Amino acid sequence: MNLGRELISSLQQAGFPVNAALWLYFPEASEWRFLIATPMVDQKGPLATYREVQRALKSFVPSEIPLRRITVVGPQDELVQALRSAIRTGAGGGIRITNNTINNFFVEDAYIYRLQAGNR
Repeated sequence: MNLGRELISSLQQAGFPVNAALWLYFPEASEWRFLIATPMVDQKGPLATYREVQRALKSFVPSEIPLRRITVVGPQDELVQALRSAIRTGAGGGIRITNNTINNFFVEDAYIYRLQAGNR
């Protein structure tokens, strides 16, 4: 799970705003994806946001987390909002949730690094 912390650090060093960051298991694809909620999606659109993530990944080891395993959403994404309503993360802490239903969203498995409110 340190890989997620390193990715968040790389994004922050590149000036990329991260409101929420978590590993989320997608059972239909049988894979983990790194989900990032950022106001950049609302401001610049998803395509431009993925370009910014890709730029930030250049300082990161690209083969460690391929761009196809990263999902970007706006801070008001329904799943992110549901998680925020039930979970609080402290500075530097992480929370794992498994087989939980939160506000009608079933989360098979997730490791949450950050859940900040609003468009910070």
